[in-house]
Amino acid sequence: MLDNEILHQVNRPGRYTGGEWNSIIKDWDKTAIKIALSYPDTYEIGMSNMAVPILYELLNSQPDVLAQRVYTPWVDMEAAMRQRKIPLFSLESRRPLKDFDIIGFSLGYELTYTNVLNMLDLAQLPVLASDRNDSHPLIIAGGSCSLNPEPMSDFIDVFFIGDGEEVLLEFLDAYREYRDKGKKQLLHRLASISGIYVPALYHVEYQPDGLAISITPTIPEAGSRIERRIVNTLPPPPTRPVVPYLEVIHDRGAIEIQRGCSRGCRFCQAGMTYRPVRERPQEEVLQAAGELINNCGYDEISLVSLNTTDYAGIDELVKKLSHRYPHLALSLPSLRLDNFSIKLVGSLPTRSRTGLTFAPEAGSETLRRAINKNLTEDNLLETAATAFERGWTGLKLYFMVGLPTETAGDVESIITLVEKVRSTGKKASGKKPMIRVSVSTFIPKPHTPFQWTAQEDEPGLNAKHEILQRGLHHKSTRLSWQDPKISLLEAALSRGDRRLGKVIYRAWELGCRFDAWTEHFKYENWLRAFADAGLEPGFYAHRERSLDEVLPWSHIDTGVTDAFLKQEYRRTRQGKETPDCRNNTCNACGLQQRQPQCQQKYGD
Repeated sequence: MLDNEILHQVNRPGRYTGGEWNSIIKDWDKTAIKIALSYPDTYEIGMSNMAVPILYELLNSQPDVLAQRVYTPWVDMEAAMRQRKIPLFSLESRRPLKDFDIIGFSLGYELTYTNVLNMLDLAQLPVLASDRNDSHPLIIAGGSCSLNPEPMSDFIDVFFIGDGEEVLLEFLDAYREYRDKGKKQLLHRLASISGIYVPALYHVEYQPDGLAISITPTIPEAGSRIERRIVNTLPPPPTRPVVPYLEVIHDRGAIEIQRGCSRGCRFCQAGMTYRPVRERPQEEVLQAAGELINNCGYDEISLVSLNTTDYAGIDELVKKLSHRYPHLALSLPSLRLDNFSIKLVGSLPTRSRTGLTFAPEAGSETLRRAINKNLTEDNLLETAATAFERGWTGLKLYFMVGLPTETAGDVESIITLVEKVRSTGKKASGKKPMIRVSVSTFIPKPHTPFQWTAQEDEPGLNAKHEILQRGLHHKSTRLSWQDPKISLLEAALSRGDRRLGKVIYRAWELGCRFDAWTEHFKYENWLRAFADAGLEPGFYAHRERSLDEVLPWSHIDTGVTDAFLKQEYRRTRQGKETPDCRNNTCNACGLQQRQPQCQQKYGD
């Protein structure tokens, strides 16, 4: 199996040793259902993900279930394992993954897809679902990418749509009853559960031009639309998570204080698909913080949310945490760009204060209205002034290029805005502030108002990057941007249909893995994979779609209606904002018909 000789040959051997504090070891022979929870990236990234600890604790709380973890081996470890024919194994028991009953993948980013195939192959399992039989583990997947499951449908047996905590126990009940009746009967039974999608039980028909005609179930048990499962009340947060022995990306405790966002930024998939807003009670957060300190030894905790300052009473919560745990540092990600955020961060103990990061997203107010980012230039500059007056010496600002309706003038506005922020900082503090500008590429995502829009092509993006490079050359400005080639692949995989399975498979055969890592991204191999499959990445990324087109994800129902998304799409062209529905204005997104908190808070 695994020996010290191999560990001495690879970078960061602690990724593979297991035995961490709070890891759960159950008796293999006395546990009926064995599940491997797989994150298709390195240990450092996977251990920073919040979904895996939630499922790890939930599954291991079941007396007859054993859940263990596995992450993608780095390229040096992969080479050593292949040379010695060592199958991919779990961290807790070092059991080969092929010995487990179920392998579950968390799919949060499209550029990890080839890692999924690589992990299955390293586990000495057939990569294609059609090649696996009753003797092989059931391969399941969840996460935000499952909201368009089609590109990975050749490889995954079962997708969970929505909150995994809501559907997992129902899945286990069905698995217990049908596991001995064969895979076919099991899949038929699972397809009847709300929130579960079995791609093998659906047929997709295409027109000669590549557009989908229909996506239809092939058995009565499978529904024509798969509804996203939504927890009404957030489940208890994990308070005894596994503590890594080596430094990971987010090396601190984490408490999800709120799920969902109501602000309605039109480019944001998470903001649309994690609706409605559900808040964790303050006392539950306070108690969880104490348990994390006691169980893990953390001296820093992150309060996690899509928009932390929208949490009702966040200032009061921060004061209570600081009072109850005076030696605890707090991290507040995802702050809204306003003076309240500055005052909130300023109220933290000095050890908690890190750099300030804000996301104006667009340089001009016209474009911000189009994408429904309700932020004026006066708000931004006032916030910057407050920050610099309170002692901050720099800011990090996030922008996007390639947004719908964007012009060259909008790109120039980024330069103008950054210079105004710099001038404000110098005036407020008497010093030249450091401004870090990070520019990402707009990716049209499924289940958003921009799912029909085209992504800008590489020449157009390069031209906009050049404008920014010429304009943001000040020595106290640091500019970074995303490679348009990576953005193209992300958009194609994000909006792809199930024919992309052949592309992903061929790219993996050609050596693609760790595509999100610049040093391993092989663009030419991806182009060859598309060509070998007779497909074009631009068909998926650069094509404007008609509002009546059958989209590859049309059978996935997030609860937000197509009518609402189309209305928001039209309001983009009109430059009209849509108010936050927390302001007692229901925008009729569709969830008011399904979720009691919408009916109670926002009206029906």
